[in-house]
Amino acid sequence: MDLAALAAQARRSEQGAPSGTVDVTEQNLQQFAEKSLQAPILLVFTAAASPASEDLASRLAKIAEQEGGAITVGVCDVDAQPAISQALQINAVPAVVALIGGRPAPVFQGSADDDQLRDVVRQILQIAAQSGMQVGEPRESAPEPEPLPPLHQEAYDAIEREDYDAAVAAYDKALKENPKDAEAKAGRAQVRLMARTRGADLNAVRSAAAASADDVDAQLAVADLDVLGGAVEDAFARLLDVVKATSGEERDRVRERLVELFDVVGGEDERVIAARRALAAALY
Repeated sequence: MDLAALAAQARRSEQGAPSGTVDVTEQNLQQFAEKSLQAPILLVFTAAASPASEDLASRLAKIAEQEGGAITVGVCDVDAQPAISQALQINAVPAVVALIGGRPAPVFQGSADDDQLRDVVRQILQIAAQSGMQVGEPRESAPEPEPLPPLHQEAYDAIEREDYDAAVAAYDKALKENPKDAEAKAGRAQVRLMARTRGADLNAVRSAAAASADDVDAQLAVADLDVLGGAVEDAFARLLDVVKATSGEERDRVRERLVELFDVVGGEDERVIAARRALAAALY
């Protein structure tokens, strides 16, 4: 009885396989060999003493999923399953072996970066396809996203650190440069909404609005929270009622807030289009 192997099996059972992978053992190896008749298997050999080997298994599984999900990534702990590693002549970890059509084929040994792993996955998919397996076409790498304009990036960075004043200032600069910058306009409205609602107590805000229907600030605060929570139509209806009930500077303030919330939701949204018509009717 191999006590070291038993201890390793217990550890593996307790820890589980790395993210996105499945454990391969002497008991289920035959099942994986049979499965490889329909789709390829990549078997990664790992060990507790080599954290890099389990990291490689996780990265390989993630890339295999990105490339179509046809490849299963299995993990074999050489300490827990010494018979498998001996049979496949694994003398160091990490090591990767492919199972295609029930037959093992060594792929590589040692570390690899993500680009190298992606190449491996695509090559295995091509070999599997040439063998008659229905694995689909390897996916092309997703194009790199276009970089944000400098002032938009400045605003985004400010939002990340919750400096909403700086974010608004960046969007203001962008709009000064290009008043038709719709993304800057929407971003500015969204940031201002985030700033106004930060730390707000929904129950307290609603109670204040219910207690004083004439309190314009209280109605504005509820509308903000409604938009933030997805109750867009309720927010618009509330502020349209306030527009109808007010005049002068108060009406202008409510109108401006309503228009800003239109920017938050998006000008093409049907709820915004309907509310714009209702606002025009209420004003004129």
